[in-house]
Amino acid sequence: SNGVFFISSKVVETLAESSFDGKDGLQPRLALSWEGAADGLSVTFKLRDGVKWHDGKPFTSADVAFSALQVWKPLQNLGRTVFKDLTAVETPDELTAIFKFAKPTPFQLIRNALPALSSVVPKHVYESGKIEENPANNAPVGTGPYKFAEYKAGQYYRLAKNADYWGKGEPYLDEIVYQVLPDRTSAAAALEAEEIQLAAFSAVPLADLDRISKVPGLKVITKGYEGLTYQLVVEINHRRKELADLKVRQAIAHAIDKDFVVKTIFLGYAATATGPVPKNDPQFYTADVPTYAFDVAKANALLDEAGYKKGPDGNRFSLKLLPAPYFNETKQFGDYLRQALAAVGIDAELVNNDSPAHIKAVYTDHAFDLAVGPPVFRGDPAISTTILVQSGIPDGVPFSNQGGYRNVELDALIAKASETLDTAARTELYKEFQKKVAADLPLINVAEWSFISVARDTVGNIANNPRWAVSNWADTYLES
Repeated sequence: SNGVFFISSKVVETLAESSFDGKDGLQPRLALSWEGAADGLSVTFKLRDGVKWHDGKPFTSADVAFSALQVWKPLQNLGRTVFKDLTAVETPDELTAIFKFAKPTPFQLIRNALPALSSVVPKHVYESGKIEENPANNAPVGTGPYKFAEYKAGQYYRLAKNADYWGKGEPYLDEIVYQVLPDRTSAAAALEAEEIQLAAFSAVPLADLDRISKVPGLKVITKGYEGLTYQLVVEINHRRKELADLKVRQAIAHAIDKDFVVKTIFLGYAATATGPVPKNDPQFYTADVPTYAFDVAKANALLDEAGYKKGPDGNRFSLKLLPAPYFNETKQFGDYLRQALAAVGIDAELVNNDSPAHIKAVYTDHAFDLAVGPPVFRGDPAISTTILVQSGIPDGVPFSNQGGYRNVELDALIAKASETLDTAARTELYKEFQKKVAADLPLINVAEWSFISVARDTVGNIANNPRWAVSNWADTYLES
Protein backbone atom coordinates (compact mmCIF):
# COMPACT_ATOMS: atom_id res chain seq x y z
CA SER A 1 0.00 0.00 0.00
CA ASN A 2 2.93 2.37 0.56
CA GLY A 3 3.70 2.29 -3.15
CA VAL A 4 0.13 3.28 -3.95
CA PHE A 5 0.08 6.16 -1.45
CA PHE A 6 3.59 7.24 -2.48
CA ILE A 7 2.19 8.17 -5.90
CA SER A 8 -1.52 8.77 -5.33
CA SER A 9 -1.01 11.22 -2.44
CA LYS A 10 0.26 13.82 -4.92
CA VAL A 11 -2.88 13.39 -7.03
CA VAL A 12 -5.72 12.66 -4.57
CA GLU A 13 -5.86 14.77 -1.40
CA THR A 14 -7.13 14.20 2.12
CA LEU A 15 -9.22 16.48 4.32
CA ALA A 16 -6.15 17.07 6.51
CA GLU A 17 -2.48 16.12 6.57
CA SER A 18 -0.08 15.30 9.40
CA SER A 19 1.97 18.16 10.79
CA PHE A 20 4.87 18.51 13.22
CA ASP A 21 3.56 21.79 14.63
CA GLY A 22 -0.12 22.08 13.65
CA LYS A 23 -2.93 21.92 16.20
CA ASP A 24 -3.53 18.29 17.19
CA GLY A 25 -0.76 17.33 14.75
CA LEU A 26 -2.80 18.31 11.69
CA GLN A 27 -2.61 20.74 8.79
CA PRO A 28 -5.64 21.67 6.64
CA ARG A 29 -5.90 20.30 3.12
CA LEU A 30 -9.35 19.99 1.52
CA ALA A 31 -10.92 20.86 4.88
CA LEU A 32 -10.14 24.19 6.52
CA SER A 33 -11.58 23.22 9.91
CA TRP A 34 -13.22 20.32 11.75
CA GLU A 35 -15.31 20.44 14.90
CA GLY A 36 -16.73 17.57 16.94
CA ALA A 37 -20.03 17.86 18.79
CA ALA A 38 -19.92 17.40 22.56
CA ASP A 39 -22.21 14.35 22.34
CA GLY A 40 -19.92 12.61 19.85
CA LEU A 41 -22.73 12.19 17.34
CA SER A 42 -21.50 14.59 14.66
CA VAL A 43 -18.39 16.19 13.17
CA THR A 44 -18.60 19.31 11.00
CA PHE A 45 -16.05 19.98 8.27
CA LYS A 46 -15.71 23.38 6.62
CA LEU A 47 -14.22 22.84 3.17
CA ARG A 48 -11.80 24.83 1.05
CA ASP A 49 -13.36 27.10 -1.57
CA GLY A 50 -12.19 27.36 -5.17
CA VAL A 51 -10.82 23.83 -5.47
CA LYS A 52 -11.18 22.07 -8.83
CA TRP A 53 -10.87 18.47 -9.84
CA HIS A 54 -8.27 17.76 -12.50
CA ASP A 55 -11.05 17.52 -15.11
CA GLY A 56 -12.13 21.08 -14.27
CA LYS A 57 -15.27 20.32 -12.28
CA PRO A 58 -15.65 21.98 -8.84
CA PHE A 59 -14.87 20.12 -5.61
CA THR A 60 -17.85 20.23 -3.20
CA SER A 61 -19.23 18.68 -0.04
CA ALA A 62 -21.04 16.13 -2.24
CA ASP A 63 -17.65 14.60 -3.05
CA VAL A 64 -16.82 14.30 0.66
CA ALA A 65 -20.18 12.70 1.43
CA PHE A 66 -19.80 10.22 -1.42
CA SER A 67 -16.22 9.33 -0.42
CA ALA A 68 -17.13 8.79 3.23
CA LEU A 69 -20.23 6.67 2.65
CA GLN A 70 -19.24 4.78 -0.49
CA VAL A 71 -15.47 4.38 -0.09
CA TRP A 72 -14.08 5.00 3.41
CA LYS A 73 -16.74 3.13 5.38
CA PRO A 74 -17.43 0.10 3.17
CA LEU A 75 -14.17 -0.39 1.27
CA GLN A 76 -11.26 0.70 3.48
CA ASN A 77 -9.97 -1.91 5.90
CA LEU A 78 -9.39 0.61 8.71
CA GLY A 79 -12.20 2.88 7.56
CA ARG A 80 -14.62 0.14 8.54
CA THR A 81 -13.45 0.67 12.12
CA VAL A 82 -13.32 4.47 12.20
CA PHE A 83 -16.58 5.05 10.33
CA LYS A 84 -18.53 1.96 11.43
CA ASP A 85 -21.23 4.08 13.08
CA LEU A 86 -21.37 6.74 10.34
CA THR A 87 -24.96 6.82 9.08
CA ALA A 88 -25.14 9.99 6.97
CA VAL A 89 -23.21 13.00 5.74
CA GLU A 90 -25.32 16.13 5.53
CA THR A 91 -24.35 18.80 3.01
CA PRO A 92 -26.24 22.02 3.89
CA ASP A 93 -24.07 23.87 1.38
CA GLU A 94 -21.25 23.11 -1.04
CA LEU A 95 -18.55 23.87 1.53
CA THR A 96 -19.98 22.13 4.62
CA ALA A 97 -20.07 18.41 5.37
CA ILE A 98 -21.62 17.19 8.62
CA PHE A 99 -20.84 13.60 9.54
CA LYS A 100 -23.64 11.93 11.55
CA PHE A 101 -22.94 8.93 13.78
CA ALA A 102 -25.42 6.43 15.24
CA LYS A 103 -23.32 6.09 18.40
CA PRO A 104 -21.00 8.51 20.20
CA THR A 105 -17.68 8.43 18.32
CA PRO A 106 -14.48 9.92 19.79
CA PHE A 107 -13.49 13.09 17.96
CA GLN A 108 -9.86 12.27 18.81
CA LEU A 109 -10.18 9.12 16.68
CA ILE A 110 -11.69 10.99 13.72
CA ARG A 111 -8.93 13.62 13.89
CA ASN A 112 -6.16 11.04 14.11
CA ALA A 113 -7.58 9.13 11.14
CA LEU A 114 -7.77 12.08 8.73
CA PRO A 115 -4.26 11.87 7.23
CA ALA A 116 -4.52 8.16 6.45
CA LEU A 117 -8.21 7.58 5.78
CA SER A 118 -9.78 10.71 4.26
CA SER A 119 -8.68 10.70 0.61
CA VAL A 120 -11.52 12.37 -1.29
CA VAL A 121 -12.52 11.01 -4.70
CA PRO A 122 -14.75 12.76 -7.28
CA LYS A 123 -18.39 11.70 -7.04
CA HIS A 124 -19.05 12.48 -10.70
CA VAL A 125 -16.32 10.03 -11.75
CA TYR A 126 -17.23 7.18 -9.40
CA GLU A 127 -21.00 7.29 -8.88
CA SER A 128 -21.77 5.04 -11.89
CA GLY A 129 -20.81 1.36 -11.80
CA LYS A 130 -18.64 -0.55 -9.34
CA ILE A 131 -16.03 1.58 -7.61
CA GLU A 132 -13.52 -1.28 -7.64
CA GLU A 133 -13.76 -1.57 -11.45
CA ASN A 134 -13.63 2.14 -12.31
CA PRO A 135 -10.96 3.01 -14.93
CA ALA A 136 -10.00 6.02 -12.78
CA ASN A 137 -8.41 3.60 -10.33
CA ASN A 138 -5.54 3.26 -12.81
CA ALA A 139 -5.53 6.92 -13.92
CA PRO A 140 -6.80 8.83 -10.88
CA VAL A 141 -8.58 12.17 -11.03
CA GLY A 142 -7.86 14.27 -7.96
CA THR A 143 -7.51 17.80 -6.61
CA GLY A 144 -3.81 17.52 -5.79
CA PRO A 145 -0.83 19.55 -6.97
CA TYR A 146 0.01 16.95 -9.62
CA LYS A 147 -2.06 15.26 -12.31
CA PHE A 148 -1.62 11.66 -13.29
CA ALA A 149 0.04 11.84 -16.72
CA GLU A 150 1.55 8.57 -17.86
CA TYR A 151 2.46 5.01 -16.93
CA LYS A 152 4.93 2.79 -18.78
CA ALA A 153 4.77 -0.76 -17.44
CA GLY A 154 7.99 -1.76 -15.74
CA GLN A 155 9.57 1.63 -16.47
CA TYR A 156 8.00 4.64 -14.78
CA TYR A 157 4.97 6.60 -13.55
CA ARG A 158 4.83 10.28 -14.45
CA LEU A 159 2.87 13.06 -12.73
CA ALA A 160 2.54 16.53 -14.27
CA LYS A 161 2.12 19.91 -12.57
CA ASN A 162 -1.49 20.96 -11.92
CA ALA A 163 -1.56 24.57 -13.12
CA ASP A 164 -4.97 25.10 -11.47
CA TYR A 165 -3.91 23.91 -8.01
CA TRP A 166 -5.52 25.80 -5.12
CA GLY A 167 -2.18 26.32 -3.31
CA LYS A 168 -0.89 29.75 -4.31
CA GLY A 169 2.28 29.42 -6.37
CA GLU A 170 2.33 25.65 -5.89
CA PRO A 171 3.48 23.11 -6.85
CA TYR A 172 7.11 24.05 -7.37
CA LEU A 173 8.04 21.04 -9.50
CA ASP A 174 7.00 20.71 -13.14
CA GLU A 175 6.70 16.95 -12.91
CA ILE A 176 7.53 13.92 -10.79
CA VAL A 177 8.79 10.75 -12.46
CA TYR A 178 8.81 7.54 -10.41
CA GLN A 179 11.41 5.23 -11.92
CA VAL A 180 10.78 1.50 -11.56
CA LEU A 181 14.10 -0.10 -10.61
CA PRO A 182 14.90 -3.82 -10.52
CA ASP A 183 16.19 -3.90 -6.94
CA ARG A 184 17.28 -1.78 -3.98
CA THR A 185 20.94 -1.84 -4.99
CA SER A 186 19.93 -0.09 -8.20
CA ALA A 187 18.54 2.85 -6.22
CA ALA A 188 21.91 3.64 -4.65
CA ALA A 189 23.66 3.41 -8.02
CA ALA A 190 21.06 5.64 -9.69
CA LEU A 191 21.46 8.27 -6.96
CA GLU A 192 25.22 8.30 -7.28
CA ALA A 193 24.96 8.58 -11.06
CA GLU A 194 22.49 11.48 -10.63
CA GLU A 195 19.88 9.56 -12.64
CA ILE A 196 17.37 10.09 -9.81
CA GLN A 197 17.17 12.76 -7.11
CA LEU A 198 15.36 10.82 -4.36
CA ALA A 199 14.97 7.28 -3.04
CA ALA A 200 12.29 7.01 -0.36
CA PHE A 201 10.84 4.18 1.76
CA SER A 202 14.30 2.74 2.47
CA ALA A 203 14.84 1.96 -1.21
CA VAL A 204 18.57 2.13 -0.46
CA PRO A 205 19.56 -0.89 1.69
CA LEU A 206 20.49 -0.09 5.28
CA ALA A 207 23.91 -1.65 4.74
CA ASP A 208 24.68 1.00 2.11
CA LEU A 209 23.66 4.04 4.15
CA ASP A 210 26.95 4.60 5.96
CA ARG A 211 28.88 4.59 2.69
CA ILE A 212 26.35 6.63 0.73
CA SER A 213 26.12 9.28 3.47
CA LYS A 214 29.75 10.14 2.68
CA VAL A 215 29.12 10.60 -1.06
CA PRO A 216 29.32 14.31 -1.97
CA GLY A 217 25.94 15.68 -3.00
CA LEU A 218 23.86 13.05 -1.20
CA LYS A 219 22.08 13.20 2.16
CA VAL A 220 20.49 10.51 4.34
CA ILE A 221 17.22 11.63 5.99
CA THR A 222 15.71 9.72 8.91
CA LYS A 223 12.79 12.12 9.51
CA GLY A 224 9.48 12.31 7.69
CA TYR A 225 8.07 8.87 8.54
CA GLU A 226 7.04 9.40 12.17
CA GLY A 227 3.39 8.87 11.18
CA LEU A 228 4.29 5.61 9.43
CA THR A 229 6.10 3.71 12.18
CA TYR A 230 6.52 0.00 11.51
CA GLN A 231 6.46 -2.43 14.42
CA LEU A 232 8.37 -5.69 14.35
CA VAL A 233 6.17 -8.20 16.16
CA VAL A 234 6.06 -11.92 16.81
CA GLU A 235 2.52 -13.10 16.11
CA ILE A 236 1.45 -16.09 18.19
CA ASN A 237 -1.06 -18.84 17.44
CA HIS A 238 -2.74 -19.37 20.81
CA ARG A 239 -4.49 -22.50 19.52
CA ARG A 240 -1.17 -24.25 20.06
CA LYS A 241 -1.20 -25.70 23.59
CA GLU A 242 2.36 -24.67 24.44
CA LEU A 243 1.87 -21.10 23.20
CA ALA A 244 -1.40 -20.68 25.11
CA ASP A 245 0.73 -20.88 28.28
CA LEU A 246 1.78 -17.40 29.44
CA LYS A 247 5.05 -18.74 30.87
CA VAL A 248 6.03 -20.01 27.42
CA ARG A 249 5.24 -16.64 25.86
CA GLN A 250 7.25 -14.90 28.58
CA ALA A 251 10.13 -17.29 27.93
CA ILE A 252 10.11 -16.46 24.21
CA ALA A 253 10.11 -12.75 25.08
CA HIS A 254 13.13 -13.23 27.36
CA ALA A 255 14.92 -15.24 24.65
CA ILE A 256 14.94 -12.28 22.25
CA ASP A 257 17.84 -9.83 22.45
CA LYS A 258 16.12 -6.67 21.25
CA ASP A 259 19.28 -4.57 21.42
CA PHE A 260 21.05 -7.08 19.18
CA VAL A 261 18.15 -6.99 16.72
CA VAL A 262 18.24 -3.19 16.51
CA LYS A 263 22.02 -3.01 16.15
CA THR A 264 22.56 -5.98 13.85
CA ILE A 265 19.46 -6.29 11.67
CA PHE A 266 18.46 -2.62 11.57
CA LEU A 267 22.04 -1.30 11.90
CA GLY A 268 20.82 1.15 14.54
CA TYR A 269 18.04 2.61 12.36
CA ALA A 270 15.34 1.40 14.77
CA ALA A 271 14.43 1.37 18.45
CA THR A 272 13.60 -1.42 20.86
CA ALA A 273 9.88 -1.75 21.58
CA THR A 274 8.15 -1.97 24.94
CA GLY A 275 4.61 -2.61 23.75
CA PRO A 276 1.93 -2.02 21.12
CA VAL A 277 2.39 1.78 20.89
CA PRO A 278 5.74 3.05 19.58
CA LYS A 279 7.95 5.32 21.65
CA ASN A 280 7.75 8.15 19.11
CA ASP A 281 3.98 8.53 19.47
CA PRO A 282 3.30 11.84 21.26
CA GLN A 283 -0.26 11.07 22.40
CA PHE A 284 -0.53 7.54 23.73
CA TYR A 285 2.86 6.00 24.53
CA THR A 286 3.69 4.95 28.07
CA ALA A 287 6.88 3.29 29.29
CA ASP A 288 5.05 2.08 32.41
CA VAL A 289 4.58 -1.51 31.20
CA PRO A 290 6.03 -4.93 32.10
CA THR A 291 9.29 -5.55 30.24
CA TYR A 292 11.27 -8.66 29.36
CA ALA A 293 15.03 -8.25 29.47
CA PHE A 294 17.15 -10.59 27.37
CA ASP A 295 17.81 -13.47 29.78
CA VAL A 296 18.37 -16.99 28.45
CA ALA A 297 18.55 -18.46 31.96
CA LYS A 298 15.18 -16.91 32.86
CA ALA A 299 13.69 -18.19 29.60
CA ASN A 300 14.91 -21.73 30.31
CA ALA A 301 13.59 -21.58 33.87
CA LEU A 302 10.15 -20.44 32.70
CA LEU A 303 9.96 -23.25 30.16
CA ASP A 304 10.94 -25.75 32.84
CA GLU A 305 8.24 -24.33 35.16
CA ALA A 306 5.70 -24.69 32.35
CA GLY A 307 6.52 -28.39 32.20
CA TYR A 308 8.38 -28.45 28.91
CA LYS A 309 11.65 -30.09 29.87
CA LYS A 310 14.45 -30.58 27.37
CA GLY A 311 14.59 -34.02 25.77
CA PRO A 312 17.74 -36.05 25.08
CA ASP A 313 18.26 -34.02 21.89
CA GLY A 314 18.05 -30.75 23.82
CA ASN A 315 14.64 -29.85 22.39
CA ARG A 316 11.50 -29.12 24.37
CA PHE A 317 9.02 -28.96 21.46
CA SER A 318 8.94 -27.96 17.80
CA LEU A 319 6.94 -25.30 16.00
CA LYS A 320 6.50 -23.57 12.64
CA LEU A 321 7.85 -20.03 12.23
CA LEU A 322 6.66 -17.91 9.28
CA PRO A 323 8.51 -14.61 8.71
CA ALA A 324 6.69 -12.00 6.64
CA PRO A 325 8.39 -11.69 3.23
CA TYR A 326 7.75 -7.97 2.73
CA PHE A 327 11.07 -6.65 4.07
CA ASN A 328 14.62 -7.96 4.26
CA GLU A 329 14.52 -7.09 7.96
CA THR A 330 11.50 -9.30 8.74
CA LYS A 331 13.16 -12.22 6.94
CA GLN A 332 16.47 -11.63 8.73
CA PHE A 333 14.66 -11.46 12.06
CA GLY A 334 13.03 -14.81 11.25
CA ASP A 335 16.50 -16.33 10.89
CA TYR A 336 17.60 -14.72 14.16
CA LEU A 337 14.46 -15.83 16.04
CA ARG A 338 14.96 -19.45 14.97
CA GLN A 339 18.44 -19.34 16.51
CA ALA A 340 17.21 -17.54 19.64
CA LEU A 341 14.52 -20.18 20.18
CA ALA A 342 17.02 -22.99 19.62
CA ALA A 343 19.14 -21.53 22.42
CA VAL A 344 16.29 -22.25 24.87
CA GLY A 345 15.36 -25.65 23.45
CA ILE A 346 12.55 -24.72 21.05
CA ASP A 347 13.02 -26.19 17.58
CA ALA A 348 11.57 -23.75 15.03
CA GLU A 349 11.02 -24.82 11.43
CA LEU A 350 11.40 -21.76 9.21
CA VAL A 351 8.71 -21.55 6.51
CA ASN A 352 9.38 -18.86 3.91
CA ASN A 353 6.48 -17.97 1.60
CA ASP A 354 5.80 -15.26 -0.95
CA SER A 355 3.37 -12.52 0.11
CA PRO A 356 0.06 -14.11 -1.04
CA ALA A 357 0.98 -17.49 0.45
CA HIS A 358 2.11 -15.90 3.73
CA ILE A 359 -1.09 -13.88 4.09
CA LYS A 360 -3.22 -16.96 3.38
CA ALA A 361 -1.26 -19.20 5.74
CA VAL A 362 -1.33 -16.79 8.68
CA TYR A 363 -4.58 -14.85 8.34
CA THR A 364 -6.92 -17.38 6.67
CA ASP A 365 -5.63 -20.91 7.24
CA HIS A 366 -3.98 -20.25 10.63
CA ALA A 367 -1.22 -22.61 9.47
CA PHE A 368 1.46 -21.19 11.72
CA ASP A 369 2.69 -21.30 15.30
CA LEU A 370 4.75 -18.11 15.27
CA ALA A 371 4.85 -15.49 12.54
CA VAL A 372 6.92 -12.35 12.11
CA GLY A 373 4.82 -9.34 11.17
CA PRO A 374 5.42 -5.65 10.44
CA PRO A 375 2.19 -3.82 11.33
CA VAL A 376 2.08 -0.04 10.94
CA PHE A 377 1.15 2.35 13.76
CA ARG A 378 -1.01 5.08 12.23
CA GLY A 379 -1.28 7.53 15.09
CA ASP A 380 -4.14 5.94 17.04
CA PRO A 381 -4.43 2.46 18.58
CA ALA A 382 -7.98 2.08 17.26
CA ILE A 383 -6.72 2.11 13.67
CA SER A 384 -3.46 0.34 14.36
CA THR A 385 -2.75 -2.16 17.09
CA THR A 386 -6.08 -3.07 18.69
CA ILE A 387 -7.01 -5.20 15.66
CA LEU A 388 -3.92 -7.32 16.38
CA VAL A 389 -5.17 -8.44 19.79
CA GLN A 390 -8.96 -8.06 20.01
CA SER A 391 -11.08 -11.17 19.51
CA GLY A 392 -13.92 -11.69 17.07
CA ILE A 393 -12.05 -10.67 13.92
CA PRO A 394 -13.37 -12.72 10.95
CA ASP A 395 -11.02 -15.22 9.35
CA GLY A 396 -9.15 -13.87 6.36
CA VAL A 397 -8.67 -10.28 7.53
CA PRO A 398 -4.98 -9.56 6.93
CA PHE A 399 -2.84 -8.04 9.68
CA SER A 400 -5.32 -8.84 12.44
CA ASN A 401 -5.65 -11.20 15.40
CA GLN A 402 -5.84 -14.56 13.67
CA GLY A 403 -4.03 -16.36 16.46
CA GLY A 404 -7.16 -17.33 18.38
CA TYR A 405 -6.29 -15.02 21.29
CA ARG A 406 -9.17 -13.97 23.50
CA ASN A 407 -8.98 -11.80 26.62
CA VAL A 408 -12.33 -10.62 27.93
CA GLU A 409 -10.82 -7.77 29.97
CA LEU A 410 -8.76 -6.52 27.05
CA ASP A 411 -11.74 -6.71 24.69
CA ALA A 412 -13.82 -4.72 27.18
CA LEU A 413 -11.11 -2.08 27.51
CA ILE A 414 -10.85 -1.73 23.71
CA ALA A 415 -14.63 -1.41 23.46
CA LYS A 416 -14.73 1.21 26.22
CA ALA A 417 -11.97 3.26 24.57
CA SER A 418 -13.85 3.12 21.27
CA GLU A 419 -16.77 5.05 22.78
CA THR A 420 -14.96 7.30 25.30
CA LEU A 421 -15.36 10.89 24.13
CA ASP A 422 -13.10 12.67 26.61
CA THR A 423 -9.64 12.84 25.06
CA ALA A 424 -7.70 12.59 28.33
CA ALA A 425 -9.78 9.63 29.54
CA ARG A 426 -9.45 7.87 26.19
CA THR A 427 -5.69 8.38 26.22
CA GLU A 428 -5.46 6.86 29.72
CA LEU A 429 -7.46 3.84 28.58
CA TYR A 430 -4.96 3.21 25.81
CA LYS A 431 -2.11 3.45 28.31
CA GLU A 432 -3.86 0.75 30.32
CA PHE A 433 -4.25 -1.17 27.05
CA GLN A 434 -0.47 -1.12 26.59
CA LYS A 435 0.06 -2.47 30.12
CA LYS A 436 -2.36 -5.36 29.59
CA VAL A 437 -0.85 -6.31 26.24
CA ALA A 438 2.67 -6.24 27.64
CA ALA A 439 1.57 -8.33 30.64
CA ASP A 440 -0.36 -11.04 28.78
CA LEU A 441 1.71 -11.09 25.55
CA PRO A 442 -0.90 -11.89 22.90
CA LEU A 443 2.03 -10.97 20.66
CA ILE A 444 5.59 -9.82 21.30
CA ASN A 445 6.67 -6.33 20.28
CA VAL A 446 10.37 -6.43 19.43
CA ALA A 447 11.35 -3.24 17.62
CA GLU A 448 9.94 -0.24 15.81
CA TRP A 449 11.40 1.44 12.79
CA SER A 450 10.71 4.11 10.25
CA PHE A 451 11.90 4.32 6.69
CA ILE A 452 14.92 6.22 5.43
CA SER A 453 15.12 8.63 2.50
CA VAL A 454 18.25 9.36 0.50
CA ALA A 455 18.27 12.45 -1.70
CA ARG A 456 20.47 14.75 -3.70
CA ASP A 457 21.35 17.95 -1.85
CA THR A 458 19.38 19.84 -4.49
CA VAL A 459 16.03 18.50 -3.22
CA GLY A 460 14.38 20.96 -0.84
CA ASN A 461 11.62 20.71 1.79
CA ILE A 462 12.20 17.03 2.47
CA ALA A 463 10.69 15.38 5.55
CA ASN A 464 8.81 18.46 6.72
CA ASN A 465 5.84 16.49 8.04
CA PRO A 466 5.42 13.11 9.81
CA ARG A 467 4.02 11.42 6.67
CA TRP A 468 6.17 13.27 4.16
CA ALA A 469 6.66 10.46 1.65
CA VAL A 470 2.89 10.08 1.30
CA SER A 471 2.06 13.80 1.50
CA ASN A 472 1.35 15.98 -1.53
CA TRP A 473 4.84 17.47 -2.13
CA ALA A 474 3.33 20.78 -3.23
CA ASP A 475 6.23 22.63 -1.58
CA THR A 476 9.02 20.23 -2.59
CA TYR A 477 11.52 21.84 -4.94
CA LEU A 478 14.75 21.27 -6.86
CA GLU A 479 17.55 23.80 -6.70
CA SER A 480 18.95 24.64 -10.12
